[in-house]
Amino acid sequence: MTSRTTPARAVLLAAALLLMTACGTTVSGSGAVADPSPVPSRTPDHAAQEAAAVARHDKLFPEVAAACEGRASVTPTGSAAPDDVPTDPAARKYAENHAYRNEAVLTPSARCRGDAHAARIKAALAGSGGKGAPQTAQELGGLLTGMGYKVETGDVSASSTGGPSFVLSIPESGPCVTGQVGPPVSVKAHGPYMEGGCHEPRGGH
Repeated sequence: MTSRTTPARAVLLAAALLLMTACGTTVSGSGAVADPSPVPSRTPDHAAQEAAAVARHDKLFPEVAAACEGRASVTPTGSAAPDDVPTDPAARKYAENHAYRNEAVLTPSARCRGDAHAARIKAALAGSGGKGAPQTAQELGGLLTGMGYKVETGDVSASSTGGPSFVLSIPESGPCVTGQVGPPVSVKAHGPYMEGGCHEPRGGH
């Protein structure tokens, strides 16, 4: 006795065969295409990003770039750890509680840029176009903005002990420059604080 394949059974067999042959494929348009292999996630190239940021900085401040050309951009080994860790338990605890005020170590290149910016700002504050040093926070903010620095809210403030003061993050390159309009004029470069940013953190543990 010969078995007959009914039309309904033929349709079911064809569907099963189609599913088996199409396993592992995705249909795009009218043809079947093999599943693409997963794309590996790319790790950000921090060195390339830093180099691009420095290039943007150098374009904004060509005189600083010329003064610091050829300086190393790698932090010296071991320079991030303090050499004078207190041995006394109470002193060590105090140091730990105030670690938030520690500043990041600058590479020779970043140190050079920071010092060059500090000298540039100090010279401008001393000269100020023959008008004398800025007397108000508004005047100081205007001077810094005119020199190409980005002054954010809270970066410039009045002082009860002397002239206005400022805290700047140098555009694109990272160093911080902090200063006060005298007397005497005081401007210095430093690394960002360990908790982030150029403003000295308040409080502790």
